Amino acid sequence: MNLAYWVLAGLLALFYAYAGVLKLVRSRDQLRPMMAWVDGVPLPALRALGVVEVLGAAGLVLPPLTGVAPGLATAAAVGFVVLQFGAVAVHLSGGDRRIALNAGLLCGAVVTAWLATQS
Repeated sequence: MNLAYWVLAGLLALFYAYAGVLKLVRSRDQLRPMMAWVDGVPLPALRALGVVEVLGAAGLVLPPLTGVAPGLATAAAVGFVVLQFGAVAVHLSGGDRRIALNAGLLCGAVVTAWLATQS
């Protein structure tokens, strides 16, 4: 893996691990100020999303780091691409046009998926 992959994958992993843990441990009321869409999602789905984000973050880092099933890093990055398409759809369907963060995460995941295939 090259330096560009590690920098980008590391940043994405930190973001998604943090966001995932928040979705796992915080109440809906605590999440609402930073995630206005949480009222439109059932709590079990919100918790499941947190699990997916934490596992995806681990998938970006652990397989290439250990050398065990390094293709999982590509799968994790592609999974985050799909996740962000869904996130953009949720934001837009709820009338929220603030999708700049989602667009940035989407682009980062696309580049990370590409970089993961380059070695």
